[in-house]
Amino acid sequence: MNNVPVLQTLLESPASSPVLAIALTLGAFLSGSWIFRRMGSPIWAPPVLLSAMLLSVTLALLPIDVRDYRTGAQWLTVLLGPATVALGVPLYQQMHHIRALWRPILCTLPLAATLAAVYALVIAGLLGATPEVLASLAPKSVTAPIAIGITEQLGGSVSLMMGGLLITGVVATLFVDLLARWLSVSDERVLGFALGLNGHAIGTARAFELGSTAGAFASLGMGLTGVFTALMLPLAFRWIGA
Repeated sequence: MNNVPVLQTLLESPASSPVLAIALTLGAFLSGSWIFRRMGSPIWAPPVLLSAMLLSVTLALLPIDVRDYRTGAQWLTVLLGPATVALGVPLYQQMHHIRALWRPILCTLPLAATLAAVYALVIAGLLGATPEVLASLAPKSVTAPIAIGITEQLGGSVSLMMGGLLITGVVATLFVDLLARWLSVSDERVLGFALGLNGHAIGTARAFELGSTAGAFASLGMGLTGVFTALMLPLAFRWIGA
C-alpha cells in the first residue's frame, strides 16, 4: 500500500525521477524487438519504429505529460554520443576497404548529402511550410546526436525533427533494399554506404545485418553525412536568409 503514492507521483511527474521514463523507453524497445522477431524481421517495420509506436500508445494511455517524459528520458540521450563514437571500431577494422574507395566516396558524399536536405526543403516549401518546419526537416538524414544540434542552431523543433528522422530511416532502408534487388547490387560496400548516408542509424543497423563490411561503410556514410551537413547546412540557411 505504501508503494501506491510513490507510483502515483511517478506517473504524475516522471521528470522528478527519470526511472519511470527510462523504464518505459527500455520496455518499449525490448517489446518492439520481440515483436520484430516474431514478425519475421521485416525491413519495413524495424524495432525502433515498433518501439516508438508502443511508447506513443503507452504515453497516451497513462496520465503522463509528454514534456515530463522527455525530461526524464534525457538521461538516455546522453548515450547517443558514445554510441555514435563507438562506430569507429568497425571503421578501423575495414579501413583497407575504405582507402581503396576514397575517390568515389569523396565524389558521392557532397552530392548525396546535399540532395538529402534539398529535396525535403523543396517539397515542404512548395506545401507552404513555415521556417521552423523547414529547419526541422533539413537535417532529417543525419544521425540524431548531430541532427539535434543542427536543429537547435537553425531554430527548428527537435520533436518534429525526430519524427522526420524516424520516417526517413525506415523509408530509406526499405528503398535501398528494393533498389538493390531491382538493380542486382550485392556489393556490401555500396549497400552499406547508401544505407548509412540516407538512413542514418536505422540504415546502419540494417547494414550490420548484411555483414561487417556493410556495417563499416554504413558507419562511414552516416558519420561523413553528419559532419558535412553540420558544416554546410547552417551556412546555407544563413546565406538564403532562412
